[in-house]
Amino acid sequence: MLNKTDEAMISLLRVNARTPVSTLAKKLGVSRATVQNRLERLEQSGVICGYTLILKPEVEQQQVRAMMFVTVEGQKESKIINELRGFPNVTALYGTNGHWDLVLDVRTDSLASFHELLVQVRQIEGIVTTETTILLSSFKH
Repeated sequence: MLNKTDEAMISLLRVNARTPVSTLAKKLGVSRATVQNRLERLEQSGVICGYTLILKPEVEQQQVRAMMFVTVEGQKESKIINELRGFPNVTALYGTNGHWDLVLDVRTDSLASFHELLVQVRQIEGIVTTETTILLSSFKH
Protein backbone atom coordinates (compact mmCIF):
# COMPACT_ATOMS: atom_id res chain seq x y z
CA MET A 1 0.00 0.00 0.00
CA LEU A 2 2.82 2.42 0.84
CA ASN A 3 5.78 2.84 -1.46
CA LYS A 4 9.22 4.17 -0.51
CA THR A 5 8.26 7.78 -1.31
CA ASP A 6 5.17 7.55 0.91
CA GLU A 7 7.23 6.05 3.73
CA ALA A 8 9.91 8.74 3.40
CA MET A 9 7.26 11.50 3.39
CA ILE A 10 5.58 10.05 6.48
CA SER A 11 8.96 9.85 8.19
CA LEU A 12 9.58 13.56 7.49
CA LEU A 13 6.09 14.48 8.71
CA ARG A 14 6.61 12.55 11.94
CA VAL A 15 9.51 14.87 12.72
CA ASN A 16 7.50 17.99 11.81
CA ALA A 17 3.91 17.67 10.59
CA ARG A 18 4.02 21.33 9.50
CA THR A 19 6.82 20.81 6.98
CA PRO A 20 5.86 22.83 3.88
CA VAL A 21 4.93 20.88 0.75
CA SER A 22 7.78 22.60 -1.12
CA THR A 23 10.31 21.39 1.47
CA LEU A 24 8.91 17.85 1.36
CA ALA A 25 9.11 17.88 -2.44
CA LYS A 26 12.73 19.04 -2.39
CA LYS A 27 13.79 16.45 0.21
CA LEU A 28 11.96 13.65 -1.60
CA GLY A 29 13.12 14.67 -5.07
CA VAL A 30 9.59 14.94 -6.46
CA SER A 31 7.28 17.77 -7.55
CA ARG A 32 5.03 19.73 -5.20
CA ALA A 33 2.00 18.34 -7.06
CA THR A 34 3.23 14.80 -6.37
CA VAL A 35 3.54 15.56 -2.65
CA GLN A 36 0.10 17.20 -2.55
CA ASN A 37 -1.51 14.26 -4.39
CA ARG A 38 0.17 11.70 -2.14
CA LEU A 39 -0.82 13.58 1.02
CA GLU A 40 -4.41 13.80 -0.17
CA ARG A 41 -4.47 10.08 -1.05
CA LEU A 42 -2.95 9.09 2.32
CA GLU A 43 -5.45 11.28 4.19
CA GLN A 44 -8.48 10.05 2.22
CA SER A 45 -7.48 6.40 2.58
CA GLY A 46 -7.07 6.81 6.34
CA VAL A 47 -3.33 6.13 6.41
CA ILE A 48 -2.82 9.65 7.75
CA CYS A 49 -5.54 10.09 10.37
CA GLY A 50 -4.66 13.63 11.39
CA TYR A 51 -1.99 15.98 12.60
CA THR A 52 -1.30 16.88 16.20
CA LEU A 53 0.25 19.49 18.41
CA ILE A 54 3.04 18.60 20.81
CA LEU A 55 3.60 21.00 23.69
CA LYS A 56 6.69 21.31 25.84
CA PRO A 57 6.11 19.25 29.00
CA GLU A 58 6.64 22.35 31.18
CA VAL A 59 3.58 23.98 29.59
CA GLU A 60 1.36 21.12 30.78
CA GLN A 61 2.65 21.15 34.36
CA GLN A 62 -0.83 21.01 35.85
CA GLN A 63 -1.90 18.09 33.72
CA VAL A 64 -1.90 14.59 35.20
CA ARG A 65 -0.78 12.01 32.66
CA ALA A 66 -0.69 8.28 33.27
CA MET A 67 -0.59 4.88 31.63
CA MET A 68 -3.32 2.47 32.69
CA PHE A 69 -2.82 -1.24 32.12
CA VAL A 70 -6.02 -3.31 31.86
CA THR A 71 -6.86 -7.02 31.96
CA VAL A 72 -10.11 -7.93 30.22
CA GLU A 73 -12.48 -10.80 30.96
CA GLY A 74 -12.99 -13.36 28.19
CA GLN A 75 -14.42 -12.12 24.91
CA LYS A 76 -15.47 -8.66 26.13
CA GLU A 77 -12.50 -6.75 24.70
CA SER A 78 -14.36 -5.26 21.71
CA LYS A 79 -17.19 -3.96 23.90
CA ILE A 80 -14.72 -2.48 26.38
CA ILE A 81 -12.66 -0.84 23.62
CA ASN A 82 -15.79 0.78 22.20
CA GLU A 83 -16.75 2.07 25.63
CA LEU A 84 -13.25 3.42 26.33
CA ARG A 85 -13.22 5.27 22.99
CA GLY A 86 -15.99 7.44 24.44
CA PHE A 87 -13.82 8.69 27.32
CA PRO A 88 -12.35 12.07 26.32
CA ASN A 89 -9.54 11.71 28.88
CA VAL A 90 -8.35 8.46 27.28
CA THR A 91 -6.07 10.00 24.65
CA ALA A 92 -4.74 6.73 23.21
CA LEU A 93 -5.76 3.09 23.50
CA TYR A 94 -3.54 0.14 22.61
CA GLY A 95 -4.03 -3.62 22.43
CA THR A 96 -1.04 -5.56 23.72
CA ASN A 97 0.30 -9.05 24.24
CA GLY A 98 1.59 -10.37 27.54
CA HIS A 99 0.09 -9.82 30.97
CA TRP A 100 -2.10 -6.82 30.04
CA ASP A 101 -4.76 -6.80 27.31
CA LEU A 102 -5.03 -3.03 26.91
CA VAL A 103 -2.89 0.02 27.64
CA LEU A 104 -4.55 3.42 27.99
CA ASP A 105 -2.81 6.79 27.80
CA VAL A 106 -4.88 9.02 30.09
CA ARG A 107 -4.71 12.76 30.79
CA THR A 108 -6.69 14.83 33.25
CA ASP A 109 -6.42 18.35 34.61
CA SER A 110 -6.29 17.40 38.29
CA LEU A 111 -5.76 14.49 40.67
CA ALA A 112 -9.45 14.62 41.59
CA SER A 113 -10.55 14.19 37.96
CA PHE A 114 -7.84 11.53 37.54
CA HIS A 115 -9.31 9.57 40.46
CA GLU A 116 -12.81 9.97 39.01
CA LEU A 117 -11.60 8.58 35.67
CA LEU A 118 -9.98 5.58 37.39
CA VAL A 119 -13.23 4.80 39.19
CA GLN A 120 -15.24 5.06 35.96
CA VAL A 121 -12.88 2.80 34.01
CA ARG A 122 -12.75 0.19 36.78
CA GLN A 123 -16.57 0.03 36.80
CA ILE A 124 -16.78 -1.04 33.15
CA GLU A 125 -18.23 -4.53 32.94
CA GLY A 126 -15.57 -7.01 31.83
CA ILE A 127 -12.55 -5.20 33.22
CA VAL A 128 -10.87 -7.62 35.62
CA THR A 129 -7.88 -5.67 36.91
CA THR A 130 -6.09 -2.40 36.29
CA GLU A 131 -2.72 -0.99 37.22
CA THR A 132 -1.94 2.66 36.71
CA THR A 133 1.36 4.51 36.60
CA ILE A 134 1.47 8.31 36.75
CA LEU A 135 4.09 9.75 34.41
CA LEU A 136 6.37 12.20 36.21
CA SER A 137 8.77 13.34 33.48
CA SER A 138 9.05 13.36 29.72
CA PHE A 139 12.48 12.87 28.16
CA LYS A 140 11.45 12.44 24.52
CA HIS A 141 8.25 13.09 22.62
